[in-house]
Amino acid sequence: MGDIDIRVVGQAGRITFTRAHALNAMTYEMCMAIDAAMRSWADDPDVALVVIDAEGDKAFCAGGDIAKLYATGRAGNFAYGRTFWRDEYRLNAFIAEYPKPVVSFMQGFVMGGGVGIGCHAGIRVVDDTTRIAMPECGIGLVPDVGGSYLLARAPGRLGEYLGLTGMRMTPDDAIFSGFADVYLARAQWRNVIEGLESGDDAAGVVGLGGVPPGGALRRHFGEIEAAFTTDSVDGILDALQAGASDFALETIKVLKRNSPLSMACTIKIIQKLRSDGPDIRQALGLEYRFTYRSMQAGDFLEGIRAQIIDKDRCPVWKHGFGDVPEQAVKDMLSPLEEAALTF
Repeated sequence: MGDIDIRVVGQAGRITFTRAHALNAMTYEMCMAIDAAMRSWADDPDVALVVIDAEGDKAFCAGGDIAKLYATGRAGNFAYGRTFWRDEYRLNAFIAEYPKPVVSFMQGFVMGGGVGIGCHAGIRVVDDTTRIAMPECGIGLVPDVGGSYLLARAPGRLGEYLGLTGMRMTPDDAIFSGFADVYLARAQWRNVIEGLESGDDAAGVVGLGGVPPGGALRRHFGEIEAAFTTDSVDGILDALQAGASDFALETIKVLKRNSPLSMACTIKIIQKLRSDGPDIRQALGLEYRFTYRSMQAGDFLEGIRAQIIDKDRCPVWKHGFGDVPEQAVKDMLSPLEEAALTF
């Protein structure tokens, strides 16, 4: 079976992450296997819908295989990461635009690459254990895999808050912000999936959902709106310091751990998408401009070193707070010309 189980059961194309020991972190090979299967099913009259789930209790998919990206980048091989991101982003767009219903069942951690697979599905199911997050600014990236598209569509300024802090969303938070649709007890998932395999209409899953316990985003929405309306990290920090609530002070602590360059670029991406009208392909294209340059010109390798390799939690970012030149942001997000992401 390996890291992923891909098969057809009844009318359903079935994709199950089986790398539970590694929190179902997605390798390049897993990404390409999903891509190949979904492209073959798109025109298969015997496949009416696609169901994506995962083994284990801890994670649907906790992200991409960061270790190999780090190793190749440190060795000066930037092509591997660029290829991984390019092909992964193409898959993210394909899922978002898929011509048949896609239903994802997401338990535990859903982060980074897991968001790119599960949260672009047409119907996204979560349970009590689900924690969805885009923590990329903490490792010197920007919210990618189409995450910026979801963030730009979130109510008010939740996109900036979630993208900059990497907050782990509860089921209610995820539904409120637009990362999930249906709250359903895990004990019911198998019966629902078997029904989908046997001929049930995917749309019927929406009606099965209950009401999750209230989350933090609804409680703090007003504070988030007040602080994250500005278009700079420094402005956000000033607004939070003026508020001085426990929530504001905790948010400041989180922001000050993250890459200033990544956060500045994240704001630019989200605000451009919101201004233009969020589009999944535009979002992925903007993200790719950053990730393409992230090893050479950004903080990605240092962020991974500090958070995952050495685990000293003391990254030395390229820029300090209040010290990110506007030109540095422009350079990270400028068009890639012949290297631009295509679909």
